[in-house]
Amino acid sequence: MQDDKKVSDHYAHGDLLNAIQSALSKQGKSIDKLTIEDLGPVDEFHIGGRQATTSFLGQLNFLKQDHILDIGCGLGGSARYVADQSGARVSGIDLTQEYVDTGNTLCGWVKLDQQVSLYQGSALGMPFDNGTFDAAYMMHVAMNIENKAQLFEEVSRVLKPGAAFGIYDVMRDQQGELSYPVPWATEKSTSKLATPDEYREALTSAGFEVTGENNRRDFALEFFARLRERAEASGGPPALGLHTLMQESTGTKIQNLVHNIAQGFISPTEMFARKT
Repeated sequence: MQDDKKVSDHYAHGDLLNAIQSALSKQGKSIDKLTIEDLGPVDEFHIGGRQATTSFLGQLNFLKQDHILDIGCGLGGSARYVADQSGARVSGIDLTQEYVDTGNTLCGWVKLDQQVSLYQGSALGMPFDNGTFDAAYMMHVAMNIENKAQLFEEVSRVLKPGAAFGIYDVMRDQQGELSYPVPWATEKSTSKLATPDEYREALTSAGFEVTGENNRRDFALEFFARLRERAEASGGPPALGLHTLMQESTGTKIQNLVHNIAQGFISPTEMFARKT
């Protein structure tokens, strides 16, 4: 059974908007002149940050007239990036109310609130009509959702026929005992990893045709190595970053994540599909 409260509590911060505003002030950033690049360090909560977003979403070829769904949108960083780059309209859904409220405020700060709307809710029962969206994507989401088949059936329901669906998730490569906590789970009871084979099977059974797949293990290890080098060179992390979200547990979570990837247990993986 899906424990939505336990998952949501894992991500909740408590005073996130003020923490972001304080960090921006330390960087000399003014709210009335803010850009999506200024927010990128905190609102791209997945391996590779904006670099990964650009590579992944660039393969989905969104059009200006599209209405796009961001599943597990978090603070809406990827949704704002899509809206800014493509001109499309984006709706996002996330389990954590604080992320949704904060994200909608951030949309206003960068003047994208007419294009991007974020909603609180479960990806297993979304508040959207059948066939609403022209495309959808999710980034580091299904690691918290055990029933992948139900998830992809729900995604299929809200997509139009022929719609593209992109996934960028951490997937299980080999069996082995993972080190916790990691960014998506404090301990293994809320970590619902699956293999690429299991993703493909669930997608196919939900009416999708899988069209592509990319293992991003090497990219991830290089990304974290560069992150560590920059932090060491500057004497610590910048004012605004993923540590703003994860707070004092950031170092341990990232260390465990890198260890689990390096051991070959998991990899961030892109998967692309189309609703038939």
